[in-house]
Formats: sequence, C-alpha cells, structure tokens
Amino acid sequence: NIAGALEIVGEKWTFLVLREAFNGIRRFDDMQRRTGAPRQVLSSRLARLVSYGVLRKAPYQEPGQRHRSEYRLTQKGIDLFPVMASLLAWGDKHAAQSGGPPVVLTHRDCGAGVHLQIACDEGHILGSAREVTPVPGPGARRVA
Repeated sequence: NIAGALEIVGEKWTFLVLREAFNGIRRFDDMQRRTGAPRQVLSSRLARLVSYGVLRKAPYQEPGQRHRSEYRLTQKGIDLFPVMASLLAWGDKHAAQSGGPPVVLTHRDCGAGVHLQIACDEGHILGSAREVTPVPGPGARRVA
C-alpha cells in the first residue's frame, strides 16, 4: 500500500540516500558529500533504512584505519528500483533543468536506454493510467 511504502521511504533525504545506493555509493562520507545531508540527518536515514531491511550494514576496514560500516541494498531495497527509475523519468519530463537530464539509465549489456512500462498479467503494455481500474484486493477493508 502507498501509505506503508511512504512510511519507509517517503522523505527527501531518504530518496537521496537510495539514489546514491543505486549509484553504487556505499560509504557514509561519500553519501554525505554527494547528498549534502547533515551528518545527523544522514545517520538517522541510514539507520531507518537498515531497521526496515532496505539497506544492510557491511563491515570494511581500510589499511591502518578502524573498522567501519558501508551500506548495501538488500533485495527489499533493490525492489525499489522501478520506483526510483519512475521518479527519475517523471523528473526528467516535468522538473528538468535546461540542458537535458543529468543521468540516463542504460542497459549494461547493450548500452540501449532503459525505460519503464506497465503491463497487465496478460502482457498488454498500458499507455496510460486511464487504462487501469483499481479493484478491492484480498486485504481491503470496508470504508464507511
């Protein structure tokens, strides 16, 4: 459900942390530099994402340095990729700066551009939200 998802990821700094995780950034200092998040805010968002199982902490140690943790996406986190890619596409279309998109998603194997599509279980590609009808699911509750 949307409310449950937003409870976990529905905040600006959280999305920026996830953006960096999807870009391969794993270490606190690198995330802070790239997001501009205050240390306390970043620490809080990382801890929250770890507690919800979206990220996991993995130990590492640079030679001559103390043990530290880096943050890696779990499968639960990787499952957020379509959400992030969709927000990126929406931003490119409706909130773009001049000069074009700052990043383009490409297929690692062939280099072609990547885009999202919505399809039904029968394989029909839907062109618009107007082609979708919400119906009550098994967890639906009656609303007065």
